[in-house]
Amino acid sequence: MNETAALLLRQAVRRTQEGTRDRAATGRGPEDADDVAGTYSTDGALGFDPLPLLRALHEAGSHAVVIGQVAGIMHGSTELTGDLDLLWDGSPEEGRAVHEALRAAGCTALPALDQPQVAYRVPGVSGDLCTPALPWGDMDVTACLAGAVSTRDPAGFDIRYVDLDDLIRMRRALGRPKDLRRATELDALRP
Repeated sequence: MNETAALLLRQAVRRTQEGTRDRAATGRGPEDADDVAGTYSTDGALGFDPLPLLRALHEAGSHAVVIGQVAGIMHGSTELTGDLDLLWDGSPEEGRAVHEALRAAGCTALPALDQPQVAYRVPGVSGDLCTPALPWGDMDVTACLAGAVSTRDPAGFDIRYVDLDDLIRMRRALGRPKDLRRATELDALRP
C-alpha cells in the first residue's frame, strides 16, 4: 500500500503547526470560516493534528472515510485546513466503531450519531461526521464509501479517504466558492 497520501498529510500537519505556532486563539470556530482561508483561519488550525484520531479509527475497525480538505491534501492540494470531516455509513455497527475511536482519541463529550451531520471534538482536531443522508446536492455519496482509497501511515495504520474523482464531484455538488476553487485545483492534479 502506498504511503504518499499519508506523507502529504503529515507534511500539511507540520506546516499547519508551524504556520499557527504564534497565532493567538480568537474564539473563531469552523462555522466562522471564510471562503478564502477556510478553517485554516479559525482556532481549529491551532494544534491541528488529525493523526491520533485517524489511528484510533483504524484500530477500532471503522470504515469511515476522510472527506473535505484533508482528503484534498492527501490528493496533493497545498491549501491547509483546520478540521477533519469524515463520511460514515450511519449504521449502528459503524456508529459503535466511530464512538470507540472518538473515546480512544480523548473525546470527552461523545456526539449523538442520530443526525446526518454532527460535530465532534477531540484533542488536536474537530470536524463533522457526515452520513450519506446529508443532502449533497444531486450527488449520492453512498458510492464514495465503497470507492474510497487507502494509504498506509508510516506509523503503521491505514487511512481511508475519498477517491479524487468523488472528491471533485463532492466539491462541485456543494458549490460554495471555496469548494469550487478547490475542485478546480484538484482537477489540475489529475495524473
